[in-house]
Amino acid sequence: MFTTFFSDIIQYNNFMKIYDVIILGGGASGLMCAAHLDKKLAVGIVDSNDKVAKKLKISGGGKCNITNTNVSADNFDGDLNLVSDALQSFSKDDLLEFLQKNGVNLEIRKNRYYFCRDSSDEIIGVLKNKSAHAEMLLNRDILEVKKNDDMFEIKTSKGSLKTKKLVVATGGKSYQTLGASDIGLKIAKNFGLKVKEFSPALVGMTLQKDQFWMKELSGLSCYVNIKVNDKILKEEMLFAHRGISGPAVLSASLYWQKGNMSINFLPDDNIFDLIKGSKKLLSSVIPLPKRLSKAILDALHVEDMECKKISSLMKEKLEKIHDYQFAPAGNFGFTKAEVSRGGVIGSELDFKSMQARHVENLYFIGEVVDVTGELGGYNFQWAFSSGMICARAINI
Repeated sequence: MFTTFFSDIIQYNNFMKIYDVIILGGGASGLMCAAHLDKKLAVGIVDSNDKVAKKLKISGGGKCNITNTNVSADNFDGDLNLVSDALQSFSKDDLLEFLQKNGVNLEIRKNRYYFCRDSSDEIIGVLKNKSAHAEMLLNRDILEVKKNDDMFEIKTSKGSLKTKKLVVATGGKSYQTLGASDIGLKIAKNFGLKVKEFSPALVGMTLQKDQFWMKELSGLSCYVNIKVNDKILKEEMLFAHRGISGPAVLSASLYWQKGNMSINFLPDDNIFDLIKGSKKLLSSVIPLPKRLSKAILDALHVEDMECKKISSLMKEKLEKIHDYQFAPAGNFGFTKAEVSRGGVIGSELDFKSMQARHVENLYFIGEVVDVTGELGGYNFQWAFSSGMICARAINI
């Protein structure tokens, strides 16, 4: 009887506990924010998973592409003024200094991508250690968020929580196997904030019938330049049985919504310099895998002949090897997307704090905000920068 009585009191007190800050989401932005909140604050981190940082854990093949040697607003889609302010407040160099001070060993790949040298556990360990003052409220689905007077009430699958300040760091819809959802957008809309619905980004693209020849090359890759609108993405492209993928395509998907894009299959060469005076076959002169060079010639309706025999008409067609234009059919969807495009519109937030302009003490950070970076560490940089800005504002 007495045991039951005291148990009921404990449960009642837990229910009535009022946090100073609750962070919804234990990913990169949420942990970065928690790590830098004043240790005197009563902080709770709510996550639907049994562990925090699950996306950080698996990203980059388990080594986490944290940031890039060159980071600017030009590498992002969204409110570029918001991005610029965030990068000025907490830059790539600031992030690297933070990681270095805390013993995270980094390595640079392809002269631009920063990865954890050994494992993503390095950065996860630092963030968890610095967030040790926060109460981990795990395995809790967020059902509803309300604000009564100056207090937020979060209804979860394990009861209700109350807090003075609420940070929404729930991410996007990609990686649904890790609990990803659009709950952050639902919360924002319930408080009257304008949002852009999530769509897949950093994702492979499907093809129209005229480009099905690319599917026959599944497994091959080559270095290309892909132009989408005014953006040129320079990286490897991978031919897949569903369409095209690889780093260049994933970044291009961020900027493509409909219409044509263009591929330069020989960005470092000029096709006419290569064939000039040559007696070899075209497919032998083109510095690509033979199977690929022949497929491109077929797609351009150019016969694989001796270079010296090429007619003016054939040259016009051959020139398109530097500007192969086509319209993708779509993309591989959320199940294959690295991130989500969309989120809370930047103009709804105070750039200096990430607080909603018209809802006091409500903050949005990370992927739930309508800021999406190219492939190459940009999205984690945004997560860390926005999380840091939010923590600093709350601490004031």
